[in-house]
Amino acid sequence: MSVARLRSPLGLGQATVTLLGLVVVSDLCAVGAGLEVRRRADGLAAGASPLGTGTPSGAAHRADTLYLLSGLAQTLLWLACGVVFLCWLYRLRVNAEVFSPDGHSKARAWVIAGWIVPLANLWYPRRVVLDIWDASRSGTGPARHGLVNAWWALWLVSTTAQVLISDDYDSAHTATQFRTAAVESMAVDTADMAAAALALLLVLRLTRMQHGKALAQPILVPTLG
Repeated sequence: MSVARLRSPLGLGQATVTLLGLVVVSDLCAVGAGLEVRRRADGLAAGASPLGTGTPSGAAHRADTLYLLSGLAQTLLWLACGVVFLCWLYRLRVNAEVFSPDGHSKARAWVIAGWIVPLANLWYPRRVVLDIWDASRSGTGPARHGLVNAWWALWLVSTTAQVLISDDYDSAHTATQFRTAAVESMAVDTADMAAAALALLLVLRLTRMQHGKALAQPILVPTLG
């Protein structure tokens, strides 16, 4: 493993915050698209007609298309945000080793692997973030982890719910089924939006903590050989 070297978290932090903000906007747009699908489905529910066919005005079909496009935008933004978030988190993890070399219960590789290894992805990322938080904070009082815990709880809820309902909309054929799937998706999108908003606050807080600690307590460390 390479020697830990202190590097500024500001650039990656700003990029991550920007992308998380766009994720929140995309979730909000997805909720709006879901509302439109529900409204159109309510108008067709009596006949249980397929949502995308048999509508002279084509309004229901347009609502379906808008919903699918909003889902595609969400996916693309989450992928981009996930990559930048992990780069930011890795930068903070290395910095945290400079602040507290022995204050980490998981190896550096788990910063990435913790998100993809089954079962470990239920708690390893939270543990990594908690160790970074504790190493980056100033003062000697009890550490407060409320923001980290709230973010992680919402992340687990939103991602688990997304897996559970992922096929409901694609497998829907009647207006009633489309309405149910849209309502489920809106609930998940709302939870996802809240998780992204808390992640945004977490990124801001941790970035400022590390930047402030580095400025207040300059640390001389060996550079990479």
